[in-house]
Amino acid sequence: MELEHRLFPDDAWSRGMYWSELADAHPGGSRHYVVAVDEDGALVGYAGLMAVGPDGDVQTIAVESGHQGAGLGAMLLAELIEESVRRGCAELLLEVRVDNLRAQRLYERFGFEPVGIRRGYYQPANVDALVMRLDHLASDASDLKDHHNG
Repeated sequence: MELEHRLFPDDAWSRGMYWSELADAHPGGSRHYVVAVDEDGALVGYAGLMAVGPDGDVQTIAVESGHQGAGLGAMLLAELIEESVRRGCAELLLEVRVDNLRAQRLYERFGFEPVGIRRGYYQPANVDALVMRLDHLASDASDLKDHHNG
C-alpha cells in the first residue's frame, strides 16, 4: 500500500480494493498477481491480471521510481501477457492515464493499440484513460521475450 500511494497519489487503490483482488488470486481464480523484489527483499514492483474466459485485463502495473527505466515494467507486463495466453485469453485490455506517455510507449512496444477513451476514469483527479488492446495473444506469445528485450 505504501508503494501504491507513493506511485499513484491521486488515484491509488484502497486497501479494500487490493484485498478484493487478492482474494481471487489463487489457482482457478480469475486474478493473477506478481511482485518484484530487490536484492534486499524490498518490494520494487507489482502487476495484476484479471482473466475471465477469452477476456483479459491488466489491472495494474507499478514500478518503484528508482527502478524505472531498467526493464522491470516490461518484465512484469510480459509475465501478465504470458499468463493471459496460458489462460486462453484472446485479447488483453488495459487502461492507462492519457498523461502517462512512458507507460503508453511500453504498451505499444508489446503490440497494444489504442481503442478508446474513458472520460474521467481516474478519480478523484478526473483524468481520462486511454484504453488499449492486444489481440491474437496465442500467436504473439513466442515473441514476448523479443519485445521486452528490445
